[in-house]
Amino acid sequence: MVKKSIATVSISGNLTEKLKAISEAGFEGIEIFEQDFIADLSSPRDIGKMIRDHGLEITLFQPFRDFEGLPNPYRKKAFDRAERKFDIMQELGTDLILICSSVHPQSMGGIDRAADDFNELGDRAAKRDLKVGYEALCWGRHINDHRDAWEVVRRANHSNVGLILDSFHTIGKGISSNNIRSIPANKIFFVQLADAPQIEMDLLYWSRHFRNMPGEGDLNVTQFMRDVMATGYNGPISLEIFNDQFRGGDARIIAKDGYRSLTSLMDDVKKQEPEIPINVIDLPKRGTIDSVSFIEFISRNEEARSIEKQLVSLGFKKTAVHSEKLMTCWEQEQIRIILNEEKTQRSNRLWDAIGSSVRDIGLIIPDTKKAFKRAKVLGAKSLQEDLLHQKNDTSTIKGLAESAIYLLDAPLNLDKGWNKEIMSQEKSDNINLISIDHMAQTMSYESMLSWTLFYTTLFDMKKSDIRDVIDPDGLVRSQVLETETKSIRLTLNGVDTYRTFAGSFLEKSFEGSVQHIAFATKDIFKTVDLMRSNSFPPLKISPNYYDDLIARFDISTTLLGDLKKRNILYDEDEGGSFLHCYTPSMPNGFFFEIIQREGKYEGFGGPNAPYRIAAQKRADSFVNKIYRA
Repeated sequence: MVKKSIATVSISGNLTEKLKAISEAGFEGIEIFEQDFIADLSSPRDIGKMIRDHGLEITLFQPFRDFEGLPNPYRKKAFDRAERKFDIMQELGTDLILICSSVHPQSMGGIDRAADDFNELGDRAAKRDLKVGYEALCWGRHINDHRDAWEVVRRANHSNVGLILDSFHTIGKGISSNNIRSIPANKIFFVQLADAPQIEMDLLYWSRHFRNMPGEGDLNVTQFMRDVMATGYNGPISLEIFNDQFRGGDARIIAKDGYRSLTSLMDDVKKQEPEIPINVIDLPKRGTIDSVSFIEFISRNEEARSIEKQLVSLGFKKTAVHSEKLMTCWEQEQIRIILNEEKTQRSNRLWDAIGSSVRDIGLIIPDTKKAFKRAKVLGAKSLQEDLLHQKNDTSTIKGLAESAIYLLDAPLNLDKGWNKEIMSQEKSDNINLISIDHMAQTMSYESMLSWTLFYTTLFDMKKSDIRDVIDPDGLVRSQVLETETKSIRLTLNGVDTYRTFAGSFLEKSFEGSVQHIAFATKDIFKTVDLMRSNSFPPLKISPNYYDDLIARFDISTTLLGDLKKRNILYDEDEGGSFLHCYTPSMPNGFFFEIIQREGKYEGFGGPNAPYRIAAQKRADSFVNKIYRA
C-alpha cells in the first residue's frame, strides 16, 4: 500500500491540533518541516513520541538547504550542520532527510563535485542507518531540474543516497515527467505532490504562495504520478503545499481535502495505468449526473408566500401538496421545486441562520450506490434524514453549509405521501421555462478550492479557469464546474469581503449556499412580457448600459430597443449570443435569472456582471429599506 503523507507546513495551528487532524483524515505519516519543529517547545524525542501516539510515522525531515558544491570553510560547516540534523532525526525517530539543491552564492557547479559531496554524506548517514534524499529546486543555483538531480544521485552511487521528486518543481518549470520512467524505483526515496493555478510569475514566489492540492489547480499531476508509478515506486506520497490561504485555514478541513485529493489522484492513476500494479483503494468511477431532479427551498410564513408569488409569476404551477407535511411541489417543463415549511432540527438551523433559502438539491445519477460509496471513501458526510419525508435514503451527502445533495436513480416519487389531485389556485400562463441552466453557489474564497475539489472528485465534472468578477466594491472570484453534457452547471463564487453583493449574501447566510438559479427559456422576450403581466418586473438596468451596448456589438436598433424595453442584458462570442435578465432579490440576496442561449455560446454573461451587480445593489438598498420598515 502506498503510504499517504502530508507536510505539516501546510496546516495551521499547533502541532497537537495538526496531528489529530492528520490522523483523523486517514493519513499514515507526516513530514516534519523544520520550521514547525523549531517553533515548538517540545523536545525532538517528545515530538516523535507524540506523533507515534497519534498512529503516525515521520516519513521525512526537511529541508536541509545549501549543502552541495561549497568551498571550504563553507563545505566543512555544511557537513557539521548535517551531523547535527542527523542527531535530531534519530531523536525524532525518522530515517530520511530531504536536501534541496543549493542556492548558496558561494556554491560551485559541477555534477561530479556534487556527487562527491553526496557520496561522503551517504557514508556518514549509513553509520547511523539514515538515508539522504536529493531534490532539485526549480530555482536552484546550479541544479534546477530533476534530471540533473538524478545524475548527481546516480554518480554518487551510494545505497543511502536517493532522489526526491516534487511535482511542482518538474511541471511548474515545464519539464516533461516522462523521463522519470527510466529511473530505478529503489533510487526514488520520496515523492512530494502539489498542484497550482497556471500563473506567469517568478517560480520561487509561485511555489511559496500558490501551491494547492492535486486537482485544485491546472498542473497535470496525474500524468506526473503515472510516470512515477510506472517505475514500480511503492514509497510514500506526500503533499507539500505552500499557500497563504491554507496557513490560516481549518486544519481538519485541509487535512480532509488532502486525503480526498490523494485518494482520488491515485485512483485516477490506477485506472489510467491498469497494467501497473498499484495497491491503492479501488474506487467506483466518478458519478455521472443525468439531470437535476429537484431543488428544495425552506421558507416560512410571509416569506414562503412571497416565494410562491415569485414562482407563479415565473410560470410554475403547484402540482402536489404533501398529505402530512407543510410541503408543496411546483413544476414547469423539466424543473421541479419543492417549497418546504416543515420545522426540523436541520431546517431550524438553516432558517435561523439564513431565512428562506435553497436547502437541498436532488441529482439523478445512474448508479447511486457506487456514487455514494465513492463519496463516503473520499470523506463526504452522509445525512440520515428522510428524503422529503418519504423514506430513509442513505444516498444523501452533506453539501455546502447545512444543505444536502440527494443521489437519486429516478425522478422524485410523488405517488407516495403526496396529493396530486389538486388544482393550483394561482393562475399562471405557460411562460415556458424549460430547464435549469445553472446554479451559483457563494462561499468564502478560502473555502472555494475545497468545494471545487469536493465536486470534481465525487462527480464527473470539469472545471474552468478561475476568473475575476468585478463588483463596484470589490472582487469576486468565479469558477465554473460542469458535466460534459451540460446536465448540470455550477458557478462557485468566492468572496473575501462583505462589501460585494455576493459577500453581502454570504454575511447574511450561514457559510453561503445557492445564491441564484438560472432558468433557460426558448423565447426570453415572450417570457419577460408574461412575467411583467404577472406583476413581476425584471431587475432594472441603467439606460447607459444600452447606449454602450450598440457600440460593443453589431446589433440592430430593433433588437436594442427590445432589450432595453425589457431590461435584458446581452453578450456574444464567436459561438453565439446570450440574453439574460434577473428578478429582484430576496432580502438575503437570493435571486432568479432567466437566460436564452443562441448558437454555441458557452459563457455566463460575465462581461455584464458589473452592471447586473450595480443594479442589484440599487434595488437591494430600496428593498431592504421597505423590508426594515
